[in-house]
Amino acid sequence: MVTTQDPQVPEILSLPVGELYSDEPPMESDAHLRQMLLLISCLDWLWQDRDDYFASGNLTIYFSPKQIKSRDFRGPDFFVVLGTERRSRKSWVVWEEEGKYPNAIVEILSESTAQVDRGTKKQLYQDTFRTPEYFWFDPNTLEFAGFLLIGGTYEPISANEAGYLWSRQLDLYLGIHESQLRFFTPDEQLVPTPLEAAQQAQQEAQQIQQEAQQAQQEAQQAQQEAQQAQREAQQAQREVQQAQQRTDRLAAKLRELGLDPNTI
Repeated sequence: MVTTQDPQVPEILSLPVGELYSDEPPMESDAHLRQMLLLISCLDWLWQDRDDYFASGNLTIYFSPKQIKSRDFRGPDFFVVLGTERRSRKSWVVWEEEGKYPNAIVEILSESTAQVDRGTKKQLYQDTFRTPEYFWFDPNTLEFAGFLLIGGTYEPISANEAGYLWSRQLDLYLGIHESQLRFFTPDEQLVPTPLEAAQQAQQEAQQIQQEAQQAQQEAQQAQQEAQQAQREAQQAQREVQQAQQRTDRLAAKLRELGLDPNTI
């Protein structure tokens, strides 16, 4: 038996704890699937040192017995819950998660879901979930919008000059990059995927290696030039010594002839 303190779930549920599996249909298209995975992988990479959140997508959120019986709700395409344990879950069961609902939700629009995402789901996230931030994105038309819960009502989030929308919950921007919805840091730097981060790290390592090789070549060049300068200095010193020797021999010859070389 499971009880809940959440006002949305007032009655006792005769359901085994931890046995509510997600019950979601496949994503609408490959583009929708890739977009969902992109958001999850980027956030997980950025927050790899954090263990106080749960980010997932196309996963059922169970929030009431009526919903379980009617099966009339499909989970968000992407959502983040803050202040929770970072671990794998079969589904998100609100009454097993201290009554926590998502802090931020993103729906990926399609022809078959856009009307529901803009209407029914938006109302649900506003009135029942009370999710602070709700975004939607259409990978085909690139329609992108965000809403902030203010006084119990969703109000549009204004875009900055780059067209990005700020998420207070995630402390990140969301914006379109190469026809995909991506995260951006507060200073508007693109949050990379793990692959992009690895490629960037490899490029930086190669750059460092090239700079090190260049510095080594310059050091060798400088050493060679110093050695050449030393050889030239030694040669000049020998020539001075030879000139002095010739001068000394000439002075000695003049003295043999009874002449003072200092007066000539």
